[in-house]
Amino acid sequence: MVRLPSKVPVKCAVFGGGGFIGSAICDLLLQEGHSVRIFERPKVRPYRTFAAHEKVEWMEGDMLSEADLKKSLQGMDAVLHLVSTTLPKNSNDDPIYDVESNLVGSLRLLEAMVTQKVGKIIFISSGGTVYGPPEYLPVDEKHPTNPTVSYGVTKLAIEKYLRLYRDLHGIRPVMLRVSNPFGAMQRVESAQGAVTAFIHKALRNEKIEIWGDGSVTRDYLHVGDVAQAFVNALEYQGDEMIFNVSSGRGTTLNELVDIIGKGVGRKLDKIYLPGRAFDIPSNILCNNLAAKELQWAPELSLERGITLTIQELQGNRS
Repeated sequence: MVRLPSKVPVKCAVFGGGGFIGSAICDLLLQEGHSVRIFERPKVRPYRTFAAHEKVEWMEGDMLSEADLKKSLQGMDAVLHLVSTTLPKNSNDDPIYDVESNLVGSLRLLEAMVTQKVGKIIFISSGGTVYGPPEYLPVDEKHPTNPTVSYGVTKLAIEKYLRLYRDLHGIRPVMLRVSNPFGAMQRVESAQGAVTAFIHKALRNEKIEIWGDGSVTRDYLHVGDVAQAFVNALEYQGDEMIFNVSSGRGTTLNELVDIIGKGVGRKLDKIYLPGRAFDIPSNILCNNLAAKELQWAPELSLERGITLTIQELQGNRS
């Protein structure tokens, strides 16, 4: 891995920095001494109260607004792009909206980076959707990309434009194909993220609903490890552009429920529902390239990450 000299502060514009993953990244960036300008939709409140010594700005705006984007990038060294207006499960319902809001918004952001002379961007892609049905496991970055949902198609298209803007304008992109992140701040109402959704139900003594027979296998990763990957990517100066960010471990839904049950100290009741057509049976990502180039590997096991999430959620309820 080739990195910037240690302790060099970077001025970062974090688009979507107030969300589940973005807030974890921003907190770690601030902890490491970087400056952060968080760009969020209007009426999104700051996720916490920031201390006076923290170098942070909160800015509201629209990613489709050229003026908002230019203002947000003034004086910045790098962009972290975490915004998505759709989810994998509903993106096929309105692919035109997916393209108009996510792909066009990302292009506007890239154009603003050119005019404001911001030279680096870290983009959150989707390890769970860009590859499509796996031809082999674990899936590495050279695996064919045949997404089955518009969400994955759009993520892949943004990746292609990032390469294009590198060639045309010298912008340095790093694209992180993140597996299935989880953590206490994940929004349960979005119905995205089995780990956190199952934990919420377990803490409320509700039955766990499983789509299919419980054999669907995914690669789960605590959000703290995701945040560290972004910080490492910010410092990365090597030639690789695309990295899987994952645990490298596959866990079935049935196994996941058992682990959560151990975390809360009781056996959990399950309800099995008909399987969903868009659920790929198994998705496990190889993270060897991130380990080699970014010097990154997950520090938290699934069991430990689930324990921390349970503790955090219980603390929020007390």
